Amino acid sequence: MVVTIRPVHYGVNQSFGWDDPEGAPPVTQTPWDPRRLTAVAADLPEGVTPPGTRGRILQAALKLFAEYGFHGASIRDIARVVGINSATLYAHYPGKEHLLAELIRLGHEELRHRLGEAYAGAGDDPTAQLAALVRAQVLVHTDHPLLALVANHELHALSPERAAPALALREEARQLLGAVLERGAASGAFDVGDVALTGIAIGSLGMRVANWFGPDQPYTREQVADAFVGFALRLVGSPLPRG
Repeated sequence: MVVTIRPVHYGVNQSFGWDDPEGAPPVTQTPWDPRRLTAVAADLPEGVTPPGTRGRILQAALKLFAEYGFHGASIRDIARVVGINSATLYAHYPGKEHLLAELIRLGHEELRHRLGEAYAGAGDDPTAQLAALVRAQVLVHTDHPLLALVANHELHALSPERAAPALALREEARQLLGAVLERGAASGAFDVGDVALTGIAIGSLGMRVANWFGPDQPYTREQVADAFVGFALRLVGSPLPRG
């Protein structure tokens, strides 16, 4: 479900970096302006948007699925946004489910790609690996919030066959995070009672970022990523990195 209008409320603007509360900066309150989520551009990851009409169809579907959900947006709606008729749309995509499956696949591929790059560059330390994975996950959700929203919330609308590629990518990501948590727990770097539940909690952290993050918010993408890394490290009982 997409929240399109958010009431004004206040968020805590605090920098996270030290374990000693006496050394932490003061907490300030920043007004949090209401906005429509779909005011965010319907951007796809670099290099994946098909050229011409096919690409415009995909971007229109992304925007409408994010605002109204898969079942709330029709082929006619998508065609109208693109400026074509339904018959022309069907010449590019066989049906609405094919559009959704393509968007969900692209979202999961971008996440898996970024997680793999982050893990490869993090070295052998489980704490650094976990921080890199969480940072990568959050930044995917800040950089492509509409795509992340659709990939996370509309996957259930696909048939098992259409959902299979995305589910396989999601399982790869789950296993990568689980392996890091297992190594950290085995080495004593992490203090976790249940690795599987810890993985679920950490994996869920960044997913909601796509529902609210945008250029009108009082945080940069880097500030959000830094804060969520801190949340994850606290969950595993690991000191926050200094510097």
